[in-house]
Amino acid sequence: MAEPHDEQDKDQTKLQREDLHGIWAMEREAQLDITRTEQLAEQQKLYGLEAAASIKDRSITLFDRGKRAGGYNGTFLGVPFLEDMRQLGGQDVVFVGAPLDTGTTFRAGTRFGPQALRQISTLGGFYNTDHGVILREALQMVDAGDIQVIPANIEKSFDQIADAMSYIAERKVLPIVLGGDHSIGYPTIRGIAPFIEGNIGIIHFDRHSDLTETSLDERMHGSPFFHATNIPNAPATNLVQIGIGGWTGSKSGIRVARERHATVISIDDIERYGIDRVMEFALEVAWKNAKTIWLSFDIDSIDPAFAPGTGTPEPGGLLPREALKMIRLAIREGIAGMELVEVAPPYDVSDITALLGGRLIMDVLATLVESGKLGQQPGQASGSSEPA
Repeated sequence: MAEPHDEQDKDQTKLQREDLHGIWAMEREAQLDITRTEQLAEQQKLYGLEAAASIKDRSITLFDRGKRAGGYNGTFLGVPFLEDMRQLGGQDVVFVGAPLDTGTTFRAGTRFGPQALRQISTLGGFYNTDHGVILREALQMVDAGDIQVIPANIEKSFDQIADAMSYIAERKVLPIVLGGDHSIGYPTIRGIAPFIEGNIGIIHFDRHSDLTETSLDERMHGSPFFHATNIPNAPATNLVQIGIGGWTGSKSGIRVARERHATVISIDDIERYGIDRVMEFALEVAWKNAKTIWLSFDIDSIDPAFAPGTGTPEPGGLLPREALKMIRLAIREGIAGMELVEVAPPYDVSDITALLGGRLIMDVLATLVESGKLGQQPGQASGSSEPA
């Protein structure tokens, strides 16, 4: 008895090219109306701004306004998404993603860091009992979505990030950068440096020195501060690295720190001298002859028991309470901006790494408000004062 499909096999007509559905699809493609698509692309070019000069494909924008834009994937803390970047200016804070993991040398995944930070940031609200601050009331905040990086080209990605940071710095809005691997630490500083009238101090929390010139023949996530401190107004003498140590460190990075007179503070130093003394010293070094501070926080500075979702975990790092206290002390005199890097969701557990990263950012903002460095201080609107 013949199988059902044998009836089709009886057709012995020779197959012709025009019989193929794929050929029909090719012809159909030429007939499709793409007017609305082209209009949307033109709008995205206006809203997302012109890409860096090194980008050959001029349909690519500086800030991603395509299907992966912040407005589609949610925003940090649920703040408004600023679709049209021409409207940036006058706000207190702008959150911006740098979804890059091209600079990762082993375990990739930080390109998904901005998305993870945004999604878990809406757990809870804007009010913090410890600070007595309601961020939504104290600050005008927007989310600019992500910078359009080029995953296959780290140098073009650096150009994009640097240009995006320059655009933000020129408009005098405090940038909070959601990384991304730590290679972005070079172009972020490169972007803001021309707009700082004086030196930039860098406070860098990490388990790794990130001062090696190259890794695998490229400027990778182990080398941002080698290149950042080549910028004339970001000298290594104002670089303070906190939490360095362990078995994933770089001998050449420590050598560069010694040669350039950077300051390295280990976990042992924190245990020996205490948080308050260490941070007082760190601020003294970072602010010496400097105009402002850039805060670069690598989530792997925290012990992987509390932050497993990162590419290069190293046991023996900071405890979350220590990290939260240290960043509050670090930024009381104000900052030019902050980056939170190396959150890698593929290795996270129940979003705890992304949650901690978001809380570090929120504590920074609350501290800036408390210390009168940003936004509207608590009680300012009603004329009330803090309790005695």
